[in-house]
Amino acid sequence: MFLTYGKKWGYFPDERKVVAKSRFFYYIDYSVQSTGQSVKVDKVGRKMQISSRFTLAVHIFACVDTFKDDYKVTSDFIAGSTNVNPVIIRKILGQLKAAGLIRVARGTGGTSIARSLSEITFLDIYRAVECVEDNQLFHFHENPNAACPVGRNIHHVLDEKLDRVQKAMERELQSITLEDVKEDLASYLEQENNK
Repeated sequence: MFLTYGKKWGYFPDERKVVAKSRFFYYIDYSVQSTGQSVKVDKVGRKMQISSRFTLAVHIFACVDTFKDDYKVTSDFIAGSTNVNPVIIRKILGQLKAAGLIRVARGTGGTSIARSLSEITFLDIYRAVECVEDNQLFHFHENPNAACPVGRNIHHVLDEKLDRVQKAMERELQSITLEDVKEDLASYLEQENNK
């Protein structure tokens, strides 16, 4: 766990440090020293970053498109490329299927892409795999203190700005298609083959 409940600090390995605390929770910055990556969590333990389901979904599409003519692309096959448990792959496949982006044959029938790659945008994928809660990129902390002048006005100050940021990100996601991914992947594969 990234945070602890109650008044005791408990034991944390050296790479974890408490960055803030409230009455009930400690907010912990868990930094992986070997990679320098940092994951922040809010008080209910949600990661404050876009879920890796998005990149996994794009990876799935790349696998399906790349190997469709040579292999039956199943969740186990995709798991071999992503190094992610097949159960997680099946969950993402279910979300992509529900969004009408892929077709999945029962049993070991494999996966196919339901539309042209040029018609599937990153925004379609982002929405399909529910990368953020309630379709909101920014989760606003609950119940700012209304007795505090900052607390009672922070929504007025930030809401419109955060909405603009989310819309800008969504416009950029809308501008990138899986056809772009296919072209870039082909370029990298060609470079590898020419070495």
